[in-house]
Order: sequence, then structure tokens, then C-alpha cells
Amino acid sequence: MIHCPSCGAALPVRGLSVPYTTCTHCQSLILRKGQALEEIGKVAEVPFDISPIRLGTRFTIAGIEYTTAGRVRWGWSSGSWNEWLLATPGGESRWLGEAMGLYMLTAERPDVMTDPLARAFAEGRDPLVGQGLEVDGIAFEVSDIKQAECLGSEGDLPFPTLPGWSMTNVDCRAPGGEALSLQRDAEGTSAWLGTWHELSGLSPRALREIEGWPLPAALR
Repeated sequence: MIHCPSCGAALPVRGLSVPYTTCTHCQSLILRKGQALEEIGKVAEVPFDISPIRLGTRFTIAGIEYTTAGRVRWGWSSGSWNEWLLATPGGESRWLGEAMGLYMLTAERPDVMTDPLARAFAEGRDPLVGQGLEVDGIAFEVSDIKQAECLGSEGDLPFPTLPGWSMTNVDCRAPGGEALSLQRDAEGTSAWLGTWHELSGLSPRALREIEGWPLPAALR
């Protein structure tokens, strides 16, 4: 059992080897350094939304069990979206982006950063909508570019989410439903490759129930 160094509340130990966790009682962002815990600031509470996903929601993806360990809520000029960190007991992780009932499941692909478009993005030169790049023989096209700011966070996360944390996000799509996201923030640039899904196709369990909004039968 570990405790928040700010308020003393018990902190869940989810077994995920990421350095940051948020205290649900006082919103302190805690940095874990081995057995030592350090409060590095306060994070904003995640604004309410009607997402059926919550910390602890479980998914079965390609026969592997994932549990939701953290969330970041991002806002931009025309809206907002969730990014959920999914993890296995063995430490493997993926991100599940959620916006307007659509779900983008991705895993990091560092090799994509060798593409000329991705390299230029890492150097601060944003692509244009409609530009293309190829990954694994799949032709992607840039669909939108967003300047986003962290609106709040919860759970365990691999990066700090203090007020003012921001990123540039480039979404790319392919005709077959494949998804590619390039993200640039204060810690560097990364590429995330995956696919679009309906929530029911990810075999979710332990979803959040919202009063007045019953879950569809396929998700109960």
C-alpha cells in the first residue's frame, strides 16, 4: 500500500510501470521514483462527460486482456476528446482515443518517425491536410491537425498532465479503417498506429452506468 504524500490518502497500485499517478482525493500529481513518492503539482479534475468507460473498465483485444489505467481529457478549439491508457498485467499498453462515439485503438510505432513527413513534424513543421505517408504498405492521408491542451487527467499515466500541458496532434486515415496519430509535446514526438472500432467490438466489461442513459444490450 502506498499513500499520497500530500493528503495521506491510499493510492491504488495498478502494477503499471509508468511514473505518474493522480490522487483522487486531492488531485495531486505524484511522481514515483522507485519506492519514493513526490508531489509535483495539482492537476485539473476531468470534466464530466457521458463516456461509458472508466478506470477499471476491461477489454479483450486479439485475445489479450486490457484494463483501463488512466485517462487524459484533451481540448481544442472545436471540442474535446478522451485518451484512455489500457494496460495488461505484463506491462504492455495501448491508447484508446474516444470522441463522439468513435474509438481509435493505437500502439506506439517509433519506426514511423523515419518517414520524411513525420521527421519534418518532429522538427516543428506541421503537415498540410491531404498530405500522405505510407506505413506497412498502407497509404495514409492527413485528415486534421489540432493544437490541444490538457483539460484534466486521472489514474496512472506516462507523462505529466499539469495545467498548461499541451500538444500538437495530427490524425491520418486510410481507406481500410486504419488510423495513424502523430503527437508532438514538450517531451518529444511520437507516432501511434492502429484502427478504428465500435465500442462493442472491443468486448468491454465493467463499463460506467450513467443515470438516464442505459447501456445498449450489446454492452451490458
